[in-house]
Amino acid sequence: MEVSILIVTKNRPDELEITLNKLVVLLDLSMHEVLIFIDGCKKTEVLIAKYSWVQWENSKKSISASPARNKLYKKAKGNILIGLDDDAHPLSDHFIAKIQCAFLVDTKIGIIAFQEIRGIFVSDYEALGKSEVEIEKYKTNDFVGCGFAIRKEIYDKTNGFPVWIDIYGEESCLGIEVLDLGYEIHYDSTIIVNHRVDRQKRLGQGGNYFRFEKQLKNIIYFYVVYYPNPILKIAKLLFHNFRKYALNDFKYFQLFWKSIFIASKGIIQVGKHRKPVKKSTLQIIKSLKGIKY
Repeated sequence: MEVSILIVTKNRPDELEITLNKLVVLLDLSMHEVLIFIDGCKKTEVLIAKYSWVQWENSKKSISASPARNKLYKKAKGNILIGLDDDAHPLSDHFIAKIQCAFLVDTKIGIIAFQEIRGIFVSDYEALGKSEVEIEKYKTNDFVGCGFAIRKEIYDKTNGFPVWIDIYGEESCLGIEVLDLGYEIHYDSTIIVNHRVDRQKRLGQGGNYFRFEKQLKNIIYFYVVYYPNPILKIAKLLFHNFRKYALNDFKYFQLFWKSIFIASKGIIQVGKHRKPVKKSTLQIIKSLKGIKY
């Protein structure tokens, strides 16, 4: 099997169906496979019979995005693993061929980060009109889970997506392990996905508060697991978030202390996964250009 496309989905059956209908015209199922993990969402189960060419994993109970990815990626057989969100689909021509070519040309590449175009558009043509005019390809220190590719042989050398994170931040965990192995993460603007996000709707649903709560806890865990001396980094993280968010919004203030409480309760368990990276890896991360969000 040449390529595996992997998606974790929850409570977005309509979006997932759009993605699958976009994907099927791009694939040769003799060489490509699609694996989907339904994370405790009964209303998505109706798609299982409709899309028989998909390999489905159906969890009756939600286990959260990162643990679900951890389970799903172990089942992939492709030499290249392509990660997409359930509400993201490829836009660029020769999407799979471009990914294969990039990995073939440079054996140091472990992960390719795609260009993400956010928004809901009338057509793919309109979405492509929002893409970067100039071609950009550069080494970076992270990637976005809605659109990326990783070599399976490299993924298998890591601990995979962390089971000690629920959602938000799992990409940084996999990324730092890939960099610590001596491989690179490359951003490639010619490989494009449309992340069909309605930003205003998510803001109205309190999406920023939810992300803040999850990310603060998970970044604390990230430092505990990967940094040789995490205490100073955690202190700076808390000071920054308290000053920027908690002091200016009562809801953020509440979530700030809630996140610290939850992180404190789980830190001993998370500490069992502690595997500090080399100091040289942290220096490399500092020197690299950040990914575009």
